[in-house]
Amino acid sequence: MAKAFFRLQKFLRRIQFLLFFLTAAYLMAGSLLLLQRTRLVLQQGSRGTPTNQALPVLEEMSRVGIIDPRALQNPRPGPRLLVGADALQEPALDQRHSPHWLTSRNSELRQLRRRWFHRFTSDQEPLQTAGLKAMKHTVEHKGTYMGCFTQDSRERTLKGAVFYDLRKMTVAHCQEACAERAYSYAGLAYGAECYCGNTLPAAAAKAEECNSECKGEKGSVCGGVNRLSVYSLEQLRPAARPRRNVIYRGCFRAPENLTDTFPASLIQPNLTVEMCSEFCSKKEFPLAVIRGQECYCGYPTRHFSLREGTDGRRCSGTHNVSSAAGGQYCLVYQTPVQDTRCTDRKFLTTKSKVFVALSSFPGAGNTWARHLIEHATGYYTGSYYFDGALYNKGFKGEKDHWRSRRTICVKTHESGKTEIEMFDSAILLIRNPYKSLMAEFNRKYAGHLGYATDHNWKSKEWPDFVNSYASWWASHVLEWLKYGKRLLIVHYEELKQSLIPKLKEMVEFLNVTVTEDRLLCVENNRDGNFKRSGAKQKNFEPFTQEMKNLINRYILTVDEALRGRNFSGLPREYVPR
Repeated sequence: MAKAFFRLQKFLRRIQFLLFFLTAAYLMAGSLLLLQRTRLVLQQGSRGTPTNQALPVLEEMSRVGIIDPRALQNPRPGPRLLVGADALQEPALDQRHSPHWLTSRNSELRQLRRRWFHRFTSDQEPLQTAGLKAMKHTVEHKGTYMGCFTQDSRERTLKGAVFYDLRKMTVAHCQEACAERAYSYAGLAYGAECYCGNTLPAAAAKAEECNSECKGEKGSVCGGVNRLSVYSLEQLRPAARPRRNVIYRGCFRAPENLTDTFPASLIQPNLTVEMCSEFCSKKEFPLAVIRGQECYCGYPTRHFSLREGTDGRRCSGTHNVSSAAGGQYCLVYQTPVQDTRCTDRKFLTTKSKVFVALSSFPGAGNTWARHLIEHATGYYTGSYYFDGALYNKGFKGEKDHWRSRRTICVKTHESGKTEIEMFDSAILLIRNPYKSLMAEFNRKYAGHLGYATDHNWKSKEWPDFVNSYASWWASHVLEWLKYGKRLLIVHYEELKQSLIPKLKEMVEFLNVTVTEDRLLCVENNRDGNFKRSGAKQKNFEPFTQEMKNLINRYILTVDEALRGRNFSGLPREYVPR
């Protein structure tokens, strides 16, 4: 009897193991099948499509997370766009352009974004130690490798400029960027971060601790976790001259006590702008101030804010060896050195209790507003989407899940009732629709920094774009006014014109306390990395009279809605052209 019982017990144990292995095999097979299907979907999305069908999925996903309504197939009709604007006659538009149809497809869009994102992150596997032995620090690098050093995240070792490129960082790219800004050393960390400075770090680390491969250069080391691969740039700096990045800021009234206002100074006969800029760059200061033979270095402060310049003729003779101007006025130059008092950023240490949106129509300056908020508060902003271009340049909140509540606010272009009511409050950023439409059209065809060609503007795409997106511009504001719980209205033009006062309002709305010096640092770094260089002049008017009539009606509708909610109306420059 005992033998039979023992055999039965042994048999049952084998059955348990068999079931376990069968279950594991089933799960693995399912996972492989799912991955194969995902790959097929991506491959199909990357093939060419007829002009009347969707654009390639991967091409669209590599841009801003939001996808043009025309980029998807099988649209569903949406309800009337403009709430409370029944008297306004809208043109008969193709239902596939409806912004409400766009928001109704959020689930599908998020799945596509996740697939694209996971494919992107799968290429970023950590390096194995064995592979690192083959790496060299001197492959085509012109700088001199100084060694591996420790990097304290709370107190930076190299305190100059900071650059990020989480996909294409190379040693040469970092060296050139630091050399152009007159720094003596370049340090790389985490395979993607570049730090500049003029003082060699004191704390050395073991060579094997710098073990992160450069994201854009296989076989090269770009530091490690809290470790810097440091290069001397003395050989590169002569090639970086002349100082292209020295910018004239203007003529200003000198502070009462220059030596108290500025931490570094130099008295030099025959002083030139280049001499003063070189001196201040070595001292790692962003401002070079010249009064006669005196050179002063420092930052914008509340005692010297650079907000009120004076007539440049008052400085004539100030930059003179024999100038006895003794001092009422001084010349101010921006050195190649970055103002780093506001560049440190991090995620919230505890989850935010208030879920705040940074909402805008595409092309309204959301990325710029995020740059200002991050540098003013010191906290990352999140995004409802994933934009690889923004993530690669330092917007680390792009990779964080938008509902993690680890970011100070979350970028969104959504305007559906459900999406709006998920947020406890919102900063609603509004920009002139004429400028917004042109900015988004440029981004659609040429990325964050490029310009659409004349062929694009003169094609059928442009009028179709205006017809669909102009209504979205209006409905976006109206929907947030209707369903938003607590709103701060910010007009892009007013933020641009009165940066510090408007930024203070935004920071207070986010319930963050910041210093005056930090805000002045933001003002000194106001442009960020995604400002289009100059305004590309077109030799024709892109907006037809029919387009203007359409947009102007939407402007009047939004203006009336804002005033109806006791907000100030749209700026005068919006009103009909």
